[in-house]
Amino acid sequence: MASAKDVRRPAYDAVFLGVDGGGTKTAFCLVDGSGTVRARATGPGTSPADEPGDDGSFGTYPVLADGVARVCAEASVAPAALTHAFFGLPAHGESPPLTAALDALPARLLGHDRYGVGNDMVCAWAGSLGLADGINVIAGTGSMAYGERAGRTARTGGWGELFGDEGSAHWIAVEGLAAFTRMSDGRLAPGPLAGVLRRALDLGSDLDVVGRVLYGGLGRDGVAALARRVTEAAALG
Repeated sequence: MASAKDVRRPAYDAVFLGVDGGGTKTAFCLVDGSGTVRARATGPGTSPADEPGDDGSFGTYPVLADGVARVCAEASVAPAALTHAFFGLPAHGESPPLTAALDALPARLLGHDRYGVGNDMVCAWAGSLGLADGINVIAGTGSMAYGERAGRTARTGGWGELFGDEGSAHWIAVEGLAAFTRMSDGRLAPGPLAGVLRRALDLGSDLDVVGRVLYGGLGRDGVAALARRVTEAAALG
């Protein structure tokens, strides 16, 4: 029988930070060496569609600073004491200036260089498959597929809402809004979608949709949320 001193104790003093950014929200999680979750927090999304900050990070720094501070306070762990951290952030790797800015952010937050930064698709793959070979497909505000096999990586999609992200909530909503405009001016037979969107957007006239969506501060997330209304209309026939 093994004695108490022969049993290896979990490394409770090791603490790891995971940050999963996204267009809709940013999730923060602290785990110790035994795998026990020590703290969690969520914050606003971090998206390159947002206004650029003074550091070129498109407003990412305040979101990360707040989330890191909250989970560290909850777990009574100083950022400088974290064993390692990984930040999965939208648009990383897709623009040299933005990628450089994102790579530099964690050092300001943590006070050390024991961290990695990558695209948020890496978090989705790692979390869903436990680092095993395979493919993860995400379809949230945006859409993308990413996979790894024998150390090789590949991605498809994730081109952004302007000319990509097919199958995402934002894409579905835009397709629904386009159908609504065609119903309104007679290019498409009217259907349940017209009434659903009129109620959801509180339109006095159909042309008000332009102001509500383009000038009314609805934003990328607000447009994506209209995908639920498209689904509602589909259920109505």
